Amino acid sequence: MRYEMMFADDLRKAIKNNIPFVIPVGVLEYHSEHCVFGVDTILIIKALEIMEKEMDIVICPPFYYGSASYAVEPPENNGTIHITSNTVYIFAKDLFKSMLRIGIRNIHIFIHHQSENFVDGMPTDLAFKLAARESIFEYLEKEYGEGWWGKEQMREYYKMHKERTDPFRWIKIHPFIDEETQKKFPIDHAGKQETSLMLAFCPEGVDMKKFKEKWYSEGAKEASLEYGLKAKEIILKKMKERLTR
Repeated sequence: MRYEMMFADDLRKAIKNNIPFVIPVGVLEYHSEHCVFGVDTILIIKALEIMEKEMDIVICPPFYYGSASYAVEPPENNGTIHITSNTVYIFAKDLFKSMLRIGIRNIHIFIHHQSENFVDGMPTDLAFKLAARESIFEYLEKEYGEGWWGKEQMREYYKMHKERTDPFRWIKIHPFIDEETQKKFPIDHAGKQETSLMLAFCPEGVDMKKFKEKWYSEGAKEASLEYGLKAKEIILKKMKERLTR
């Protein structure tokens, strides 16, 4: 189900049934000459389109405008669009505040950009993580007043935390490829892994005739649909697990 194509009664039903609302987050970034700019976001969108046919989820419009940085190549004639993390944070906070006011309590963000550093964080995911936490704190304080956590109604907080039902589970930020899967299919930039994933999820986004070797993309010569399909199967399985915990 697509958020933008829902009627109000569809929304109310999804909220009542605690259906996951999922937002793909990525960047528009130079991915060597043989891959399209939207790789990081497209992969998530394509994965969710598959999952949409297999489970109840609400796919929200994707956010392409993360903090790409100009670390790979300068933007001139190369296409990278970089939005500062402060701006991304402001957007994300307004987004989360709106979704919480609507009544959505099962929000999932999947990010595929610089996610080999997801535990420590990089500008895009850190902006969304901070926005998520602050939005929840502000919502709870507005609803229940200062000292909300110390009130009798929160006596079961640690039990809720253990059972993964506490308010801070309302918004979850995930890497598209979890750490365990990254060990089996190491992350790169337009190299073997990313090119193979595009061949598996979105083949029209790869044109190896345009390939020009750079140190970070030289592995693309070893990319294959077979490798991509193996990774795809595991990625989809792990995404479903995270959406149903």
